[in-house]
Amino acid sequence: MNPMRHYFISPHTDHLIDLALSEDVGSGDITTDHLPEPEAPGRASIIAKQDMVIAGLAIARRVFEKLDPDVVFSSVFNDGDSVISGDAIAEISSSLRTLLIGERTALNFLQHLSGIATNVQSYVAELGDSPMRLVDTRKTIPGWRVLEKYAVRAGGAHNHRMGLYDGVLIKDNHIAAFGGIQNAVSHIRKAVSHLVKLEIETSTLDEVEQALNAGVEVIMLDNMDISGIREAVNLINGRAVVEVSGRVSKNDLKRLAATGVDIVSVGALIHSAPFVDISMRICADT
Repeated sequence: MNPMRHYFISPHTDHLIDLALSEDVGSGDITTDHLPEPEAPGRASIIAKQDMVIAGLAIARRVFEKLDPDVVFSSVFNDGDSVISGDAIAEISSSLRTLLIGERTALNFLQHLSGIATNVQSYVAELGDSPMRLVDTRKTIPGWRVLEKYAVRAGGAHNHRMGLYDGVLIKDNHIAAFGGIQNAVSHIRKAVSHLVKLEIETSTLDEVEQALNAGVEVIMLDNMDISGIREAVNLINGRAVVEVSGRVSKNDLKRLAATGVDIVSVGALIHSAPFVDISMRICADT
């Protein structure tokens, strides 16, 4: 079984599903409620309408479980699998009411998360065999971060820090508030565990030099052009992990990898991923 399969099932994601169902159903589904037999058994197929990488199957299942604890939701695929247009991603058996009410909410989760995974996979393919690590950012839809970052992993890339609590990243505004790179690093180094690595954002070679002198473990090169990145990598010369961030496009990846950069962070993995096309076909189970 795919070890990511049940990753979504948590109080946070349950709450998000409840919110999604509440905003869609409101006081009731006034269309489905007028079916002749809304509780009649039904079957549904979730169909891929384009080639894609799947993410969010457990969330889709959970949507229907919220409406019917006895729903039967089955799939031969796992998150991270590639499917082609026309493939049946999942089969569902429940009442017509459950299937009709849950359809749009389940598809919204699947289409968004699979869209991210599919977008990420296209970046990963561009990297080829390069050892440079592709990671996401914190530019996520509020409330959706755990899910969106999960979809990044399903697409074959990696996560940067989840939030402000699980990694030290000293950015330009921190540096200004502390009064300089050395002060920022010195104060934070004394306050955190010796096991915590410090990363600092730089935008000039002078700042890179200051970061090296301060002894940080990771140096981010923010919005530098390719020639500046090459110079910075040569200056760092293996003394720190090198991350590149800022306005990185898919077409930049091979050139960046050739500079010797260790990590590239790309917000577009998540914030620019379009929904993929997925539909659901429902019929009475006769």
